[in-house]
Amino acid sequence: MDESPFLKLKRWQWWLLVAINIFFLIAGQAAAVLLGRFYYDKGGNSKWMATLVQTAGFPVLCIPWFLLRPSREASTSSTSPSIKTLALLYFVLGVLLAGDNMLYSVGLLYLSASTYSLICATQLAFNAVFSYFLNSQKVTALILNSVVILSLSAALIAVNDDSDGPSGVPKGKFLIGFLCTLGASALYSLLLSVMQLSFQKVLKKETFSVVLEMQICTSVVASCLSSTGLFASGEWKSLQHELEVFGTGRVSYVLTLVWTAITWQVCAVGVVGLIFVVSSLFSNVISTLSLAVTPLAALVVFHDKMNGVKVIAMLLALCGFASYIYQNYIDDKKARRLQTHVREIQHTA
Repeated sequence: MDESPFLKLKRWQWWLLVAINIFFLIAGQAAAVLLGRFYYDKGGNSKWMATLVQTAGFPVLCIPWFLLRPSREASTSSTSPSIKTLALLYFVLGVLLAGDNMLYSVGLLYLSASTYSLICATQLAFNAVFSYFLNSQKVTALILNSVVILSLSAALIAVNDDSDGPSGVPKGKFLIGFLCTLGASALYSLLLSVMQLSFQKVLKKETFSVVLEMQICTSVVASCLSSTGLFASGEWKSLQHELEVFGTGRVSYVLTLVWTAITWQVCAVGVVGLIFVVSSLFSNVISTLSLAVTPLAALVVFHDKMNGVKVIAMLLALCGFASYIYQNYIDDKKARRLQTHVREIQHTA
């Protein structure tokens, strides 16, 4: 953070920017997971369609990107990467995103919304490792404490005999869902760290338009790959049948897919925004905060089981989140104090 351009902002402005991105991430992720579970519960069964809607909503971001993009003079500065470099970067990120979305779709198909959300907490442990090697993230005692607590929270779900999937899903499919969600968490953590590395080493821009640009371009690649999978697998043939038999009607089917796509984009903007403003590890920690939102919402909407183990897992998740937030507060305070000291020395000189 001592090199962050956001230190130029006042402290309350910086925290306001962080808070806005946190809201986008938590609200978007919670709503998207619930809508995805609703799609499966009411008769949807296409894993590729569930994968596609996670990135297909990118056109809604084109309007703010167009309004926020820099002038031509600023965008053609000497620090801007070449078109080939950007194309390769966005293609690689898009491929990782498409694979990650597919694994999440399979996991959500075989797991209840609350169980799915709690297992996703393992992404923080994976991200701590990737951030250490790729982003030179310092692992302090508070961060290590946060990682251990959140990993323990997810482990409780894994060993809980009462962990449930949707009705009619056998234990074997539950295991597949668990492993896919675990693998998706690892891949997601790698994706966040690579994104942060891209901001630092390749993009080198200090405007929020680059956040939207990255999200739009990677979503285009991921959507193309998901669409290819949808047609290559033959699942597109069953979409008409899904529309006809969807439990709450045709209009509800279409609206479910549309709003799932939009909420995933809202979530993605929050994710990438926090990577840009703070770090990939911080973004991942905020993702785990949805553990306190999604399971409770699933309890109300889908009547998921909320046993003692899940309650303990959520409390542990909140403790882990608080630990990391406090560490970030300490880092921010130290960085600003150092910057003030440097300015005083320069002024004196």
